[in-house]
Amino acid sequence: MSDLLIEKDTKASTVDDILKEKLERALHQLTYEVQVHEMAKIASEHNAIDLAYAASRMPLAASLVLFENLSVSGKATFLITAQSTVNAHILRHLDDEAIIGFVKKMPTDEAVWVLDNVSDRKFRRLLKLLDQKKAQKMLDLRSKDCHTAQRMMVNDFFVFSSETTIGEVSEFIREHPHIEMTRRIFVENDKGQLQGYVPDRNLIVNPPTLPLKQVMRSISHSVGPEAQREEVVDVVERYKIPALPVIDNDNKLMGVICYEDVVEALEDIADETIAHMGGTNESIGEYEPIWRKLIARAPWLLVTLIAGLVNAFSMALFNSQEGLLLAFVFFFVPLITGMSGNIGIQCSTVLVRGMATGLLSNKSSREAVKHELLIGCFMGLFFGLLTGILVFFLDISAPSYIAVNPLIIGVIVSAGLMGACIVGTLLGVFSPLFFLKMGIDPAIASGPIITAFNDFFSMMIYFVIAWGLGSLLFGL
Repeated sequence: MSDLLIEKDTKASTVDDILKEKLERALHQLTYEVQVHEMAKIASEHNAIDLAYAASRMPLAASLVLFENLSVSGKATFLITAQSTVNAHILRHLDDEAIIGFVKKMPTDEAVWVLDNVSDRKFRRLLKLLDQKKAQKMLDLRSKDCHTAQRMMVNDFFVFSSETTIGEVSEFIREHPHIEMTRRIFVENDKGQLQGYVPDRNLIVNPPTLPLKQVMRSISHSVGPEAQREEVVDVVERYKIPALPVIDNDNKLMGVICYEDVVEALEDIADETIAHMGGTNESIGEYEPIWRKLIARAPWLLVTLIAGLVNAFSMALFNSQEGLLLAFVFFFVPLITGMSGNIGIQCSTVLVRGMATGLLSNKSSREAVKHELLIGCFMGLFFGLLTGILVFFLDISAPSYIAVNPLIIGVIVSAGLMGACIVGTLLGVFSPLFFLKMGIDPAIASGPIITAFNDFFSMMIYFVIAWGLGSLLFGL
């Protein structure tokens, strides 16, 4: 297992490990002067982005020492890249003037993201130190849902009239080097409405006297400011758009969503989905306080605890019915719950993955549900028959202290496993759809909730089938 993990190490993770070791050695120097000297040396030798990732694996106090030894531009990059917990800790130790010094050097969207970790009161106090125009933009942006296109877009972009020549565009871009959005140059009409775009390559290969309208391409895809990040990710990934325009109801350009922002949104969606499927929403930071991780996990485990107690009560209830349930039935409970649970998890995972990636529409989801139901039921029938046959041959070939015909044992276990797997399939398929209908992230249906419900229902179905077959068919 360790060899497999080593093989999967990436260049980035190797850099993180090296930086972590260097920083830990620097923090354990004998004197403060030597410590600061070593930290300053590390900060000068490595990229601020790599240092920000390494800081997420260090105690918060150490990240502050590292931050203080960065250059001014490095500090701004560090704040933008660092995890929210690291970011919040650093901001708590900076005065307002220092924070505003970094904010002034950041684009509006990145500045809002950095200040998301401060209180509303402090945020408004900081805005008073900015010029009114940028302060108003940041205030408006922070009031929007952080998962919408309006929060993802950048406000610095290039837009010109269709009569502007390529030479004039090039000159304007040279005069505004702080605007990084040059992948697409947007074109608007006399009414200020978005008309098209010009790829950056066309600014190089065409003569400077050529007007933009002659090399302009039409806008095939755009989104509104209230579009959710899942819709943005779906459009950009499907059509490979490097810069997605965000337009208002009058078809006027409000902002542009870069491909890098979409990649970050996709990573956030993946992190949240995986966390929900595991039954937690905790951060993976190495030095995250243990009590926070306990709080993040406890509610989901409480569901499992309650379900386990209900299962124990149900088993005791059936066991108290003397003569109605054979003793050997209890031996196969772990097998029944494990098989049915895995089949249900497989079905729900496939559906949740399709929902998260935008591959399932309302129409295609029906076909996907049918397929998963059929697959789950066939898997239940196949493994039910296989288990019954194996139990039968194992029972007749090995010494047994159960005075029951091996054929009867095989038939009961086989039928019980079939019924339990079908129940697990139904739970795995319809739980994500139910959660989605209720407006709840369907990923949480794939974690402890399905496991808990499956354990109870599959076990009850198994007991009912075992009791029915044992008492009706075989007279036991």
